[in-house]
Amino acid sequence: MPENECEPWEYWLHIPNDPRAVTISRRTLRLILTMHGLIRLVDTAELLATELVSNAVRHTKGPAALRVRWMDGVLRVGAWDADPEPLEPPRPLDQLADLDVEGGRGLALVRSCSALWGWQPLARDGSRGKYVWCDLAVA
Repeated sequence: MPENECEPWEYWLHIPNDPRAVTISRRTLRLILTMHGLIRLVDTAELLATELVSNAVRHTKGPAALRVRWMDGVLRVGAWDADPEPLEPPRPLDQLADLDVEGGRGLALVRSCSALWGWQPLARDGSRGKYVWCDLAVA
């Protein structure tokens, strides 16, 4: 299908709290984007999805989900997790140069590589949690 596909679409991949889910999510995302003719977005989308799903699996104890949505020329990649606690804002890039600083790099990457990003509280399958997302626009 061509990149300028007009019809919106959406996929959810429900994943357990297991570090192997990150690789499965990344490979599934690559397949989805390839099948929809969005191969130009694969590398960046994979990087961002890896960060979002890694955070969901690493920092929570419950299930998670990867959501991929295409609408109006924008690809939204997001991760839902069962922890309703708000995110800590990403550290400024100048603080990330300090190798002794733990954490914060993933969301800084998401912020710098996406057109827009954010998070919101979200209930899923009867569980409360949060949804962290980022947008990639086709140029």
